[in-house]
Amino acid sequence: MAESIDIRELNERIEKQSGFVTNLVTGMNQVIVGQKHLIESLLIGLLSDGHVLLEGVPGLAKTKAIKTLSQLVDAKFSRIQFTPDLLPADVIGTMIYSQKDEKFLVEQGPVFANFVLADEINRAPAKVQSALLEAMQERQVTIGKTTFALPKPFLVLATQNPIEQEGTYPLPEAQVDRFMLKVIIDYPKLEEEKQIIRQQISGSDDNVRPVVSTEDITKAREVVRQVYLDEKIEQYIADIVFATRYPEKYGLKEIQGYIEFGASPRASINLALASKANAFIKHRGYVIPEDVRAVAYDVLRHRIGLTYEAEANNVTSEEIISKIINKVEVP
Repeated sequence: MAESIDIRELNERIEKQSGFVTNLVTGMNQVIVGQKHLIESLLIGLLSDGHVLLEGVPGLAKTKAIKTLSQLVDAKFSRIQFTPDLLPADVIGTMIYSQKDEKFLVEQGPVFANFVLADEINRAPAKVQSALLEAMQERQVTIGKTTFALPKPFLVLATQNPIEQEGTYPLPEAQVDRFMLKVIIDYPKLEEEKQIIRQQISGSDDNVRPVVSTEDITKAREVVRQVYLDEKIEQYIADIVFATRYPEKYGLKEIQGYIEFGASPRASINLALASKANAFIKHRGYVIPEDVRAVAYDVLRHRIGLTYEAEANNVTSEEIISKIINKVEVP
């Protein structure tokens, strides 16, 4: 009985503290037409301190959505356009000799911001990727002999174009795994397309004003971690991840030959965190199986390695995740 009272109290507290989410969604909807899943995914990344990789053809408002979110949060935003000739110093910064002071001074790069938009991230070589890796994982940057902490919140929001493969470098597995979510963005619906045309022709690009501070986001992240996750949901998350590694144990022998390697423990952690953030966005103090299912594709799609057999048979990681979600018992 005590536990049910605790959950009721937690539920009420989270309902109050998640009020600003509505303001963020409203602000995003004023600028971005449709793309509900994109907006929710960016909020999940923001609330659970996880980087987001957006994949979609050009012109689907990926960059615009990221920029709008940073304007709504009253945070420092920087954009890095990734190109094949980019150097690590162009991202993290470098040492510059000052004739006036007669010594080397640190010139901080664009990575020193709350929101870093890594545009077309797969266009830069491995050297730049590894420089970004320290920033993403350790939330710090080393320039010369000095290590600098990055501002809080710190979020890398990267975009990549799936259709043009010339002059692109596949992201290293370790880099891809650092992204909490990989979100596939699709074309808008017909009605939304008409609304986009009207909005752009009239030039009614709303002046976006901040509705929340970075301190509010930091506090909200602490609250998100307090969202109640039942042991049965924990088991459900572990079963989904284990089914990507040992499908035969879950009666999924038919997909065994398609999986080269399954999801890492980082997938389990991110599934739990993203599910909590999803519950928080829905103003709920506890996680339900629907929260797990809502984020499962974005958390897992880039963490399952496919075999040549899968590629030959045009089997995608999405199809594998669907089979797993349909098979694993829901609590």
